[in-house]
Order: sequence, then structure tokens, then C-alpha cells
Amino acid sequence: MQSAQTTVDPSEISKFEAMAAEWWDPNGKFKPLHMLNPCRLDYITSQIAGEFSRDLNAPRPFEGLRLLDIGCGGGLLCEPMARLGATVVGADAAAGNIPVARLHAEQQGLDIDYRHITAEALVDQGEAFDVVLNMEVVEHVADPLAYLTACQRLLKPGGLHICSTLNRNPKSFAMAILGAEWVMRWLPKGTHDWSKFITPDELFDLLKQAGLDPVDRKGFVFNPIAWSWSLSARDLSVNYVTASLKPA
Repeated sequence: MQSAQTTVDPSEISKFEAMAAEWWDPNGKFKPLHMLNPCRLDYITSQIAGEFSRDLNAPRPFEGLRLLDIGCGGGLLCEPMARLGATVVGADAAAGNIPVARLHAEQQGLDIDYRHITAEALVDQGEAFDVVLNMEVVEHVADPLAYLTACQRLLKPGGLHICSTLNRNPKSFAMAILGAEWVMRWLPKGTHDWSKFITPDELFDLLKQAGLDPVDRKGFVFNPIAWSWSLSARDLSVNYVTASLKPA
């Protein structure tokens, strides 16, 4: 019996459906993610390596780990994870993203299991993963707690959950809404709903309610002079990322 897919917000899905073909254009509508991706990958790879005692200098350090990227989009994170040796499932509720992701992976010679499916449906199928990546998704769902609970259920005991989102404050409104959507026009107007942004303390509380143990959080900070992103232990004012463990 299928569980009610309560966390999917159809209006949010339609936004990303409309942009699906542009996922791999570094100067297109997903330019901000392409710019942010190296910083995201630094955090993700260091957290996985630390949690599972892997040597990032090894040829395929994540060999033997099963990883889910929920809300995978065009596969910007799935592909590097596959290159690092992980067995990767990329899931997205926007059907239009999946053929784009599959085609690009095939062109790169990568074996990635892409599925048009929700987190809840994966739970129903009994799927289990060592790592769940949940990047820039929680601010787009209808019920963040139900969604995070589904992510927790998809983790094996001792598994690692990495979740990034946007803080909710005047600075994030200025940067993510006015700056990215209205001034720089990096994203279509209306891509984000500031009222659905989540503060770090709120997210930590939601993660705990979902049955996870938050162990780390860092900020993704944009430098407009260097035109680059970096990790910060102190500045979580706009974009930030968290790491949590499922109790063994």
C-alpha cells in the first residue's frame, strides 16, 4: 500500500520541471548551483570520509557505500559521487529532470540509478542507504517534518544524512530573493518562497524530531569579489548545510 505523498508540493515541482533542460548549462538558470557545487562537494566528501573512515586520496574511496540523492535534479551531485565509487540512486519528484540526468550520465559513462519517485515511495519499497543527500530541497516541500522523517527511514542504522537549505532572515531575503532572482536573474522569479526558509535552530529541531542526531552545521558563504563560495563555521546567515546521524 502506497503511503500518502504528503510532502510533495505540486507548484514547487512545476517550477523545476520548467527548467529541467538547463541543468547542465553552467550559465543557465542553474548557474548558482554550478557555482556552489565545488563547495557543496567539499563538505559532502569530507563528512562521508570522516564518518565511514574513507581515504579521499584512494581511487574510489566510497566503494561499497549506497548513496541516495533525494531531489537530484539533473545529477550535479550524483555524478561526482558515482565517480568516487558510491552506488548512487538519484530520485526526483519532477519527472522532467530524470531523462536529462540519465542522458548526461550515459554520455559520461556513469552507471546511476535515476528514478522519478518520492522519498515516501522509496520508504514503501524498503530501500536503505548509507548516505542520504538532501540538498536545497527541504525549503520546497509541503511538510518538512514528514519529509525529513522519510529521509531518516531511508537510512541504515549509523547512516549519514546531509541537508542544506536557506536561513530565514532579512539578509537571506535580500540575497536569495532580491539578489538571485530579481537583480542577478540567476533564477526565475518565484523560485523560492522566503516564508518556507528554515533557520538552523529550526532545522536542528526538525532533524531531532525526525529521529536523527545533528552533529555539524556550516555556512556556505558567497564572496562577490572573488566570485566564489566557501565554507564557514560562523556565518550561517544565508545558505547552510547540516550533517546528522541515524542512531545505530
